[in-house]
Amino acid sequence: MVDPGPARTASQAVVVWDDALTTYDFGPSHPMTPIRLDLTARLCQDFGLFDLPQVEVAQAEPAVEEFLRTVHDAAYIDAVRAAAADPGAADPLRGLGTEDDPAFLGMHEASARIVGGSLTAAQAVWRGEAAHGVNFSGGLHHAMADRAGGFCIYNDVAVAIRWLLDHGAQRVAYVDIDVHHGDGVQDIFWDDPRVLTISLHESGRMLFPGTGFPGEIGGPAAEGAAVNVALPPGTRDAQWLRAIDAVVPALVREFRPDILVTQHGCDTHALDPLAHLEMSVDGQRAAAEALHELAHEVCDGKWLALGGGGYAVLEVVPRTWTHLVAIAAHQPIDTAEAVPASWRRYVEGRFGRPGPILMGDRTTSGGGSAGAPSWRPWSVGVDPDDPVDRAVLATRQAVFPLHGLDAWFG
Repeated sequence: MVDPGPARTASQAVVVWDDALTTYDFGPSHPMTPIRLDLTARLCQDFGLFDLPQVEVAQAEPAVEEFLRTVHDAAYIDAVRAAAADPGAADPLRGLGTEDDPAFLGMHEASARIVGGSLTAAQAVWRGEAAHGVNFSGGLHHAMADRAGGFCIYNDVAVAIRWLLDHGAQRVAYVDIDVHHGDGVQDIFWDDPRVLTISLHESGRMLFPGTGFPGEIGGPAAEGAAVNVALPPGTRDAQWLRAIDAVVPALVREFRPDILVTQHGCDTHALDPLAHLEMSVDGQRAAAEALHELAHEVCDGKWLALGGGGYAVLEVVPRTWTHLVAIAAHQPIDTAEAVPASWRRYVEGRFGRPGPILMGDRTTSGGGSAGAPSWRPWSVGVDPDDPVDRAVLATRQAVFPLHGLDAWFG
C-alpha cells in the first residue's frame, strides 16, 4: 500500500469504494456475494452521497505484506498466496478451500485490497484528513492470525487497529454489532489492554462461531478488555438498542479511546437468512447514529466504520450501509425517504424485482415513517423475566466491576 503522504484538507468523511473490491468473490452459490457491495455503492451514488463536497471517495489498493504481517503469520499469508494461484492447493487446516472460505484465483490480492481499504480509511482519520472513515467492504472480523474463518481471509479490522496503535494511538475501542461474535478481533487483541473489544451478537449456543460468552473477558494482562453480550434468538430493535445502550457508552466513556472503530454487519436483520435476530433497517440506522454520536463525545469524532456480514442482499444491505455512509457524511437520510427510482430500475432489470420502496422498514398505517424505534433505558430498571435483560446483566456483572463501574445501575 502506498503511503498517502502529508495530510490533505480535511473532509467530513472518507468513503472507500472501488469496483475492484467486488473481486472478493467466493462464487455464485456463496452467501457473501460481492453484489451487495455493488448495490450499496450504487445506492450511495444515486442519493448523491459520493458527490457531496464534504465526502472524499478513496480507491482501495491491496495492502502490502508488511501490513498483513502485523497481524497474520507469514506462513498463513504464504498459504493464501498459494491458494490464490492454485485453488486446488488450498490448505483446509488453515481454513482455506472450505465451504465457508472456498479458494479462488486472485484471492490474496482481493483480500489484501479490503485490508488496504480499511487502512486507507483509518489513516485518513488518524492523520486528520477526515473526521470519519467508512469502508463498507471491510469488517472481516472472523479471520485469525493463522487461519481463515467465517467468510474472512484477512482481518482488515485488526490490521487497521494495529496500524493505529503503531502510529500513536494509546487506546482503541472496537464495537462490533454484527450478528456473529467478533472472534478474530477479540482473539488477536485478547491480552492487549490498549484495545477494548465489545461484541453484541446472537448467542454462540445458537450460531457460528460458538464463542462470545460473558465470561470471555480478556487475557491476564487485559482483564475486562474483552466484552461480550450473547443475545437470545428473536431479539428485536427495542431490546437490542437497550442492550447497546446498557453496555457500550459506559465502557467506552470509561476507557477514553483515542479513536472508535465499529463493525456494522447488518445480518442482525429479521430477513437475514443466516441468523435469528429480528432487527429492522430503522434499528440498524439508530445503532449507527448512536455510535457516531459516541465517537463525537469521547474521541473528538475520530470514527472508523466498517461493514461486515449481511446476506439479505437486495432488501437490507444496501439500505443499511447507505445510511451508515450518510451518517458519516453528516447528511443523514430519513427512513421515510423513497429509495431512488434509478436504483430500483437497475435492481429490477438485473434481478427481476425492484427492491424496497422506502429507506426504512417501520412505517405507519398511512405509509409515513414511524421514526426510530423506541426503547427503555437500562436506568429505569432490570426486568428479570426478559432474556435480553438477563444477557445484558451477565455481561455487566462479568466486566463492569473490572472498570470500576456498577453492574446493576446506570
